[in-house]
Amino acid sequence: MKILVCISHVPDTTSKINFTNGDSEFDTNGVQYVINPNDEFGLTRAIWFQEQQGANVTVVNVGGPDTEPTLRKALAIGANEAIRVNANPTDGFFVAKQLAEVIKNGGYDLVIAGKESLDYNGGMVPGMIAGILGSNFLNSCTNLTVDGNNVKAVREIDGGKETVSTTLPLIIGAQKGLVEEKDLRIPNMRGIMTARTKALTILEPVDAAINTKAVKFEKPAPKSAVKLISADNLDELVNLLHNEAKVI
Repeated sequence: MKILVCISHVPDTTSKINFTNGDSEFDTNGVQYVINPNDEFGLTRAIWFQEQQGANVTVVNVGGPDTEPTLRKALAIGANEAIRVNANPTDGFFVAKQLAEVIKNGGYDLVIAGKESLDYNGGMVPGMIAGILGSNFLNSCTNLTVDGNNVKAVREIDGGKETVSTTLPLIIGAQKGLVEEKDLRIPNMRGIMTARTKALTILEPVDAAINTKAVKFEKPAPKSAVKLISADNLDELVNLLHNEAKVI
């Protein structure tokens, strides 16, 4: 089985976020980047298929040279090879077109992408890839087993979970639950050294429309100061909840 894991290069959630050029561009100064958490769940499941069923695992990213450390980390975790499409991932459709081209030329059986990246939270790329290729698609996937060409999956739905069966080739949108957090892999020294010798192929992008553009970013308003109300002053508490917080 050939598995392709789509990797997004995203800011660590502990990073301080700022914007430049009139709040129209993300400021990368001092920001630490990591594998997108939803993608990391998918990568860990792919490595499980590698160990248990002999799958070959390739990771792919659309981005510039600055994303290569993230790909090298994925190789250190256990992926067999990596691909970087040399383009700026500014638009979901553009990214989906690049990934669809890689998938079409690579003949992959299973494509795992995070259901969304934790920087822009677009949640659109996996579904767009499936639409472009006409492939089977499951989003919000929390469990996945493969037996030959047959697949059984569990996906999260509003108010519960849904168990479905389908066949390869398949594209999934992975999320927390596909593996347990305790099962996530931390690269060891042997993995890091081995990753240096694994293939990292750089591809030039195919022509594709860029349909969206970020016009302006806005940070959430800072939290207001906490008001302490005496336990005996219920009337004041009700007044503040009604007139200020507007929750009752």
